[in-house]
Amino acid sequence: MAAVDEVTDNNFQAEVLESAEPVLVDFWAPWCGPCRVVAPQLEELNNEREDVRVVKLNVDDNPSTAARYNIMAIPTLLLFKGGNVAHTIQGALPKQRLVAEIEPVLA
Repeated sequence: MAAVDEVTDNNFQAEVLESAEPVLVDFWAPWCGPCRVVAPQLEELNNEREDVRVVKLNVDDNPSTAARYNIMAIPTLLLFKGGNVAHTIQGALPKQRLVAEIEPVLA
C-alpha cells in the first residue's frame, strides 16, 4: 500500500492547486489523536480510488497554507477541484462517511 504524499507550503500550489485531478488534502498534526485515527482510512481511499488523490499537510510545519484556508481545527479535509475548494470535511469520519461526503462532488 502506498503512503499518502505530504505537501508543504512550498509545493502546495503545484501539487494541489495546479493538479489536473481532484485532490483531497488532510490538514493534520502528529500530536492530533483523531488525525492518527483517520490516516489509515485516507491511505485506503488513496489506494482504492482513481478519481481523487489524497495528500496531507502538517499544519505545524506549514502554517501559511493552513492560515490561508482558515484551518482552525484538525483534522480538516479540503477537496480541491480545479484549484478551488469544492468541499470541506471536519473531524475524523469513518471511511464510508468520507466516501459519501466526497462522491457527489467528484461525480
